[in-house]
Amino acid sequence: MADMPVSELRQPLVGSPKALGEVTDDIARLVGKRPGAAWWIAFLISASAFLIGVAAIVYEMMVGIGAWGLNRTVGWGFDITNFVFWIGIGHAGTLISAVLFLFRQRWRTSINRAAEAMTIFAVMCAGLFPLIHMGRPWYFYWILPYPNNRGTLWVNFRSPLLWDFFAISTYFTISLIFWYIGMVPDLATLRDRTTSRWQKAILGLLCYGWHGSARVWHRYETIYALLAVLATPLVVSVHTIVSFDFATSVIPGWHATIFPPYFVAGAIFSGFAMVLALLIITRKVMGLEDYITPLHLSQMSKILLLSSLVVGFSYATEFFMAWYSGNTYEMAAFMNRASGPYKWAYWIMVSCNVVAPQFLWLRWARRTPVAMFAVCAFVTVGMWFERFVIIVTSLHRDFLPSSWTMYIPTWNEVAILVGVFGLFFCLFLLFVRVLPVISICEIKGVLHYARSESSAGASHD
Repeated sequence: MADMPVSELRQPLVGSPKALGEVTDDIARLVGKRPGAAWWIAFLISASAFLIGVAAIVYEMMVGIGAWGLNRTVGWGFDITNFVFWIGIGHAGTLISAVLFLFRQRWRTSINRAAEAMTIFAVMCAGLFPLIHMGRPWYFYWILPYPNNRGTLWVNFRSPLLWDFFAISTYFTISLIFWYIGMVPDLATLRDRTTSRWQKAILGLLCYGWHGSARVWHRYETIYALLAVLATPLVVSVHTIVSFDFATSVIPGWHATIFPPYFVAGAIFSGFAMVLALLIITRKVMGLEDYITPLHLSQMSKILLLSSLVVGFSYATEFFMAWYSGNTYEMAAFMNRASGPYKWAYWIMVSCNVVAPQFLWLRWARRTPVAMFAVCAFVTVGMWFERFVIIVTSLHRDFLPSSWTMYIPTWNEVAILVGVFGLFFCLFLLFVRVLPVISICEIKGVLHYARSESSAGASHD
């Protein structure tokens, strides 16, 4: 196949000229392929971490949340830190899939499937923490507003914690439907390619008998666009509601109107860091360099850099507003973050979230996968510490000096943190082996983007 001329104004979204059949072969052959040694090593490590977390959660349920390092002053610690962290990780999938789709950003087509899957897995991880924080998770259904025989036991709709339940469940439902609907044409492709009768039956059931007619495609595209419109407000609303857990309180360091946009920017920041890190590894291990190109990585790096600037500006704004308000307690809360007993956590946060991403101003950093992966790793660590700093440093210095105390996490909390990371990576590793990691139908729509039409037509002959 002769090379096709490339536009000087647009970069191709697929690395080398390919026919439609080649795209199907390249992506579909990875589904169900026998994994290599690297996949098994990664999966075994993740599964081991997950089992450690399961054991820690079982122990915590047996003895209660007294297994954690919480006390009367610091009532939230690792648990809520992890909850907010994982909700933030799940934001990139909805942003890439829904918002960029509505803005007709074609470079999303190679990365949206993996980002959507990451969103679902991250929300599953986040949902675990409010349950185990209840102390009696088997009574979780009590927060549902349903008629009951227990008298006048009704949920408190004025509680932000209840808002979390509805926000997370709505976000998970819409994200799951959006992810599944987008896979229907690819599931039909896998159905037509398989020779196994039981696989053909299962895939035929999952793709609802898709036959690829013009009417079916029209309805599919209509539903997909409607779901994108429904999912877009969730990018703002979900983490805004999570921020209300803090902003509606009267605790210095939390009672701030900047929290909703600040939390949303931080969620996009951490989510893009995680999805970029996963894609860098996936494209290398699975040989997808032609589909996840340096252009995709560069575009995501630019969004990562922009959100880093917004987050850094938010840090400065918090200090400015504390000083400008003239509130002694508010200023003391922020000075305690930067110079108090937990200052090491604060400066790790600033170094990872504000300083490290500045390397992405350099073109070579945005074109070097190793450099981008290092920045993403720093951002992931920094964003976890951001949640830790917000929660712990505002609690451990109460209004009364007699209530001041320190919070030290126990081995149980650390084990649960390790276990949830293990769960997340186990799910993602299984996903890349049993489902198309790239949308086959969408990548075909941008196959000859930036290439001449005459050459594109010739490539099909």
